[in-house]
Amino acid sequence: MPIKVQSNLPAIKILETENIFVMPNEVALRQDIRPLKILILNLMPTKIATETQLLRLLGNSPLQVDIELLQMASHTSKNTSPQHLTTFYKTFEEVRDDTFDGLIITGAPVEQIPFEEVDYWEELCEIMEWSKHNVYSTFHICWGAQAGLYYHYGIQKYALEEKLSGIYTHKVLNPTHHLMFGFDDSFRIPHSRYTTVRLEDLKRCSALEVLAVSDEAGPAVICNKTGRQVFITGHAEYDRETLANEYYRDVSPERTLQLLPERRRVAHAADGLAQQRYPALHQLAQLLCLSGDALRPQGAAPEISALSTILYKYQGRGLKPLLFLFKTVDKAAAD
Repeated sequence: MPIKVQSNLPAIKILETENIFVMPNEVALRQDIRPLKILILNLMPTKIATETQLLRLLGNSPLQVDIELLQMASHTSKNTSPQHLTTFYKTFEEVRDDTFDGLIITGAPVEQIPFEEVDYWEELCEIMEWSKHNVYSTFHICWGAQAGLYYHYGIQKYALEEKLSGIYTHKVLNPTHHLMFGFDDSFRIPHSRYTTVRLEDLKRCSALEVLAVSDEAGPAVICNKTGRQVFITGHAEYDRETLANEYYRDVSPERTLQLLPERRRVAHAADGLAQQRYPALHQLAQLLCLSGDALRPQGAAPEISALSTILYKYQGRGLKPLLFLFKTVDKAAAD
């Protein structure tokens, strides 16, 4: 089913070449269907690339997905034109009174800065607090995961000796958890960051469960006990060029970053990823039947609601994305 976005969003042209069905707003309005409402807080400097990566996955849902893009009003983007942000993005004040099935908080290249010194930290905290009541499920990526763990549970981040950059193997700790259904005992995802959270800190927090870890990259998949907050410390959404581009940027002559010998292997891994990526194979891993009552506007008819979480599984020589999609139940139809 299609993703619903503004008709002139740059990502549309790329997605259409990949046979992903994108529906302009004016067409979607003529359909009598309750779309899945997803809010994407895009903190990445390469906003258009991140939009494309996330929409590529969301576009393979069996539902119509209504996307809203959110920017930080307290931060001025240096890499995205003001016209693009004004045209396609909303501010928190514009969505404050709305409810959403899912919120995605992306990563950001600010992990070496203390949380409280990030210029938009206060606004981000307000959004994360708001999400407890206005969003059914929140999916945090990389620095977004570290920020969410710190704000909600006081989990500290720690600086790494060198940048963690590569595609790492992870072990599933709880294969019976619904988020891990469909995973093999081990899977691979990319990481690209300077900081980490520690497994022992997470285990001491009774409200959290660690679902997957890596010997090299540390905790990778964490959720709270209600399943409504998911934290991914890597970049499962990255496409085939992203990690290679970041690696070569980091080792360019203009930068002084030195990677440890085991990290230098990422150059070959990234090249292989770019050259040998299999066509995306999106799988339906687990049905999550959720009540729409919590998010349904007062007086509206009972409708479908859903939980959205995105995870990738990299397997063999290429990528095999495992998408935990939006599983719904329409009680009225079931009756």
